[in-house]
Amino acid sequence: METWVLSRDDIADVVTAVGRDALMRRVVDRLAEGFADVGRGARELSPLRDGFERAEPVQGIFEWMPHRDPGDSITLKTVGYSPANPHHFGLPTIIGTVARYDDSTGALTALMDGVLLTAIRTGAAAAVASRLLAAPDSRVLGLVGAGAQAVTQLHALSLEFPLERVLVWDTDRAHRESFARRAAFTGLDVEIADPARIVAEADIVSTATSVAVGAGPVLPDGPHREHLHINAIGADLVGKTELPLSLLRRAFVTADHPEQAHREGECQRLAPHQTGPGLTLLAAEPALAHEQRGALTVFDSTGFALEDALAMEVFLQVAAEHGLGSRIQIEHHPADALDPYALQPAPTPAGR
Repeated sequence: METWVLSRDDIADVVTAVGRDALMRRVVDRLAEGFADVGRGARELSPLRDGFERAEPVQGIFEWMPHRDPGDSITLKTVGYSPANPHHFGLPTIIGTVARYDDSTGALTALMDGVLLTAIRTGAAAAVASRLLAAPDSRVLGLVGAGAQAVTQLHALSLEFPLERVLVWDTDRAHRESFARRAAFTGLDVEIADPARIVAEADIVSTATSVAVGAGPVLPDGPHREHLHINAIGADLVGKTELPLSLLRRAFVTADHPEQAHREGECQRLAPHQTGPGLTLLAAEPALAHEQRGALTVFDSTGFALEDALAMEVFLQVAAEHGLGSRIQIEHHPADALDPYALQPAPTPAGR
């Protein structure tokens, strides 16, 4: 059996083939459909992710994120989160690969990059939540954290809302000053602003930082628009949070994966009764979300493997439409299933 491999060049060709706007829209719509399926009980929520934390030689984590669609496939993303990567190694903070296996046989059927996929699906998840909870006429977006994730946060939200201005902040001067260049493809005006101003003026805020454990919040709990919606993206470790607890306690809070969010997201500081229904239920019953519009709302986005599985489906569909990728025999399937040395083709004896 062959494995369908999308290389780095194939991923670039996928983006070129349909354009980044169309690709993002397809992922947003696929996530919205998939979340609603979970909310209706037609699809399973992914298990909790797990992994290793490391302090040396460079602080970070390495995680595995599984999702199973019974009778069809298992999707497994392995992902490293290493905040020092851009500065020390010239590599993305988040590096990963996504693999798909046949649920009946366990055979590896597809393999692709997880770097772009993760950035796109994280932006898409925020767009789904914002579509449900934010004011439809939102025009000012605030971004706290101006790294790679901020680019796709802006991209996804710019396709959902009539944005006119973007206010951005990052503690790293180079990141905040280069963001306008990296986001120029959206055609939106980008202005550097401190977090207090962002909270005060924005209709929607996305926080996507690498703040250290115990070093938050990255936003003040100050004056804000009555209808402010916040996408909290960066909390992904026990003790790592971005928002003030006082703000969380006043807000309607929904999480992508409630159990995981209470372990390591913003919700880790809240009791279960202090949070609202999960995003999957809101996607299945939008009226529940629309009741909260006009008030302070927070989406606690920890990221889970169903999002990766759904985004992978989109990438594979585009690749199939345009004949992209390679078919490679990675796994050893012997001619005799009971003989691991039944190699294909049989080796030539030595000396002949």
